[in-house]
Amino acid sequence: MTKTAPVTDSVKKVNNEFAVGDDLEFQKSWQKFERGVWILLTIFILLSLAGVFGRGPLAQGHIQASDGSLRVDYERVQRFGTPSVLTIHFPPDVIHQGTVQLWASDTLVKPLGTQRVVPQPMKSVIGGGGILYSFPATTVPASIEFQTQPAALGFSDLIVRVPGKAEVKTRIFVVP
Repeated sequence: MTKTAPVTDSVKKVNNEFAVGDDLEFQKSWQKFERGVWILLTIFILLSLAGVFGRGPLAQGHIQASDGSLRVDYERVQRFGTPSVLTIHFPPDVIHQGTVQLWASDTLVKPLGTQRVVPQPMKSVIGGGGILYSFPATTVPASIEFQTQPAALGFSDLIVRVPGKAEVKTRIFVVP
């Protein structure tokens, strides 16, 4: 019978039971990677809360015509298929005989997917790359809400104006 030697391991044992190895270089690399992932996750969460990806303070936009003929409140970043509201405010000097007119580019209807307009227009005429609406203005100052549900991803350039007045141009980004 031959005498056998016990198996020895070059890896340290913990409590004389388990062999536990360590690779300090790998551990340092893993800790750097893990720290980087936590930093990126934290940045992503903070940007989301701020509204960079929609529905937050940074996503809210307000723009006014240079001559003060209208002001637009909208969301700069909108989500595809998610309802959103675009509100246009008119000062008293653009209201004539209880009516206010608004020309809006066709991007308001097609890619931004207007679902509903409050109040309903009395009349709308298609032409010139957009729609000319005539609304009843029962209150002063008047406002109109376009309830949208974006139907296309990417940037949509929107132009609105009161006929004969300065136009407002804005860009809305629709994300998935």
